[in-house]
Amino acid sequence: MSIRPLFAALAVLALAGCAADPAPNEQMRLTEQTLAQAKAVGATAEDVPEMKLAEDKFARAQRNMQEESFKHARMRAEQAELDARLAEARVLTLKSQEQLNLVQTRITRLRKQLGDAQ
Repeated sequence: MSIRPLFAALAVLALAGCAADPAPNEQMRLTEQTLAQAKAVGATAEDVPEMKLAEDKFARAQRNMQEESFKHARMRAEQAELDARLAEARVLTLKSQEQLNLVQTRITRLRKQLGDAQ
């Protein structure tokens, strides 16, 4: 019978350990890098709505860190990271489409030149 109280005590300690969220320093660093990477490819808050969301969520995550609300900081930082990745993908997709359009225009021009030469 002395084993049951021991298990109960261990369960309480385990739950208490889970309740204290550690500071999400690594997630904050990763999110900051992701934001910088999105900006490096040309994502701006003015042109890409997801970038604005990412920046806003990261600012809130930073405030949560200062308030030691680590669970909220982690969640907002993760959301900001995903928004920044989406912003980066949108910019890269747009750039790829522009390059494809340019190549198609050149091909059309070459076909006309070849057609005129025959």
